[in-house]
Amino acid sequence: MLYYLFEYLDRLDFIGAGVWKYITFRTSMAVILSLLISLVFGKSLIKALQRLQVSETIRDLGLEGENQKKGTPTMGGLIIIGAILIPTILFAKLHNIYIVIMILTTVWLGLIGFLDDYIKVFKKDKGGLAGKSKIIGQVGIGIVVGAALFFNDSVITRKHYTPSQVEMLGLDSSSMEKTIYNGDLMYFVNEKSVKTNIPFLKNHEFDYAKLVKFMGDDYQKYGWIVFILMTIFVVTAVSNGANITDGIDGLAAGTSAIIGLTLGVLAYISGSILFASYLNIMYIPHLGELLVFAGAFVGACIGFLWYNSYPAQVFMGDTGSLTLGGIIAVFAIMIRKELLIPVLCGIFLVENLSVMIQVAYFKYTKKKYGEGRRVFLMSPIHHHFQKKGFHESKIVTRFWIIGILLAVFTIITLKLR
Repeated sequence: MLYYLFEYLDRLDFIGAGVWKYITFRTSMAVILSLLISLVFGKSLIKALQRLQVSETIRDLGLEGENQKKGTPTMGGLIIIGAILIPTILFAKLHNIYIVIMILTTVWLGLIGFLDDYIKVFKKDKGGLAGKSKIIGQVGIGIVVGAALFFNDSVITRKHYTPSQVEMLGLDSSSMEKTIYNGDLMYFVNEKSVKTNIPFLKNHEFDYAKLVKFMGDDYQKYGWIVFILMTIFVVTAVSNGANITDGIDGLAAGTSAIIGLTLGVLAYISGSILFASYLNIMYIPHLGELLVFAGAFVGACIGFLWYNSYPAQVFMGDTGSLTLGGIIAVFAIMIRKELLIPVLCGIFLVENLSVMIQVAYFKYTKKKYGEGRRVFLMSPIHHHFQKKGFHESKIVTRFWIIGILLAVFTIITLKLR
């Protein structure tokens, strides 16, 4: 909203209004405001949650310091959601389709998480929202996001060629549009496709439509179905992964902040002709605006850590964890880097796998030997390390370090081909 105000003031030659055109400035403002919202209003919200006795029942896992957490308020994800949405609405271009999708994702998954927490707290139902209902909600946003990215005319990818590349590849320059960038002539072609980036490969673009080649020569028109199915899978997997990771103080919020910062860098690179051409990656017009949202996201996560770091004064609950995971998933899909999620979101992946391995092995051994056996002392894996005697803070800090290493490696993949 403020962007449009200062754009109008800039046309009137208002001094200083022109700085609002720059994404980097608006991103910085989004980070600062999201931090302030988290810190200032977070305290008031925590007090309100305490007055309302909004605390989740904590299972007795036999872990050290567990009793100290009883009575800690939950639904703190409301702090994160507010600290993301307010700066985004104020500083981003609200007509940008990518910003619209991110706002919708935040609200949609925030409502699902809120319903889950509400049922647990006020209805005294430990199971929360029924699993089927939660999946339906995740599938729903996956369909909406996938359809919007494919059918909206504003969502395109753009292939750029220098005159020498046009000549070398034998392309027909007369049918291509031209632009001057940094004083150099460049040819470009707008594409409406369901392509994505494949890490580690030289020719690193993959068209999802190729998965339905068996449908005949016109298989391209069915590519959107595969794309939407992929979107549903990624959203469901990552949001549940973040939900499972939210088991000890500060782990989910800190890990999400690292991932969000990395995604912001990738969005800025993919939305810049200069960087995209230099790195030979897919250029997506208007994508750079997502950097403002990423700034608000990172600021909200870090601000929430002020109250969520050990010993936590508030838990984010499903209100926060499902939202964080969903945002990360949709963001990665929009910048066509979803195949990097196993690397970038390695912490979420390992947490998910530890639960799946534990459950599968327990059922297998119970059927074979008559008694269930376990691979880990407890799952998710962060509880395994707690059982081994590691302090909560040490586990969280080491997971953050691993998350930073994965984030750096994710960015390096842009050149490792």
